[in-house]
Amino acid sequence: MKIYTRTGDRGTTSLAGGTRAPKNDPRIEAYGTVDELTAHTGYLHDMLDDRHSEQKAQLEQILDRLMSCASLLASEDTLMPKLPQIRPADIEQLETHIDRLQDGLPELRHFTLPCGHPFLSYSHICRTVCRRAERRTVNAADLYPTVPETVRRYLNRLSDYFYALGRRLGHDLGAEELRWEPQKDSRR
Repeated sequence: MKIYTRTGDRGTTSLAGGTRAPKNDPRIEAYGTVDELTAHTGYLHDMLDDRHSEQKAQLEQILDRLMSCASLLASEDTLMPKLPQIRPADIEQLETHIDRLQDGLPELRHFTLPCGHPFLSYSHICRTVCRRAERRTVNAADLYPTVPETVRRYLNRLSDYFYALGRRLGHDLGAEELRWEPQKDSRR
């Protein structure tokens, strides 16, 4: 099977189901950003070593759900019932993971900088790409009301997961959590 078709050379692409859409359509932007997040999440998964087997297993589940999110965003309305769905239980599972990741971490009382260890920093890259995917999905849902609400909710919770994951990885690796302290002369 060839991976190129030349059908997109004029700036359109196909939704699952065959309908052509401009490549800058909000729905295409949304699932494209989810696809980008999926790649970043896979890279973070591959960066982690055996000490982080629990987090790697969580990321494998997340990768599966991100593929479901992308397929729901990329599909015509008539196909959606046939696709793997994002269920409220998937969101609850993220919340459980977040709570476990935060167990034993110092309470947050200030903003922190996204640095200290590559695992921590890359978790923040995933978090910010996830926030963008969420914004793009909200925009798509405004135009396409059949975009499942659970996709938006999942992405919203997932960005919180990546924040908690970064804190947990940094803590477990002994990375100092750098506090953001605005310089006095920058508040003019």
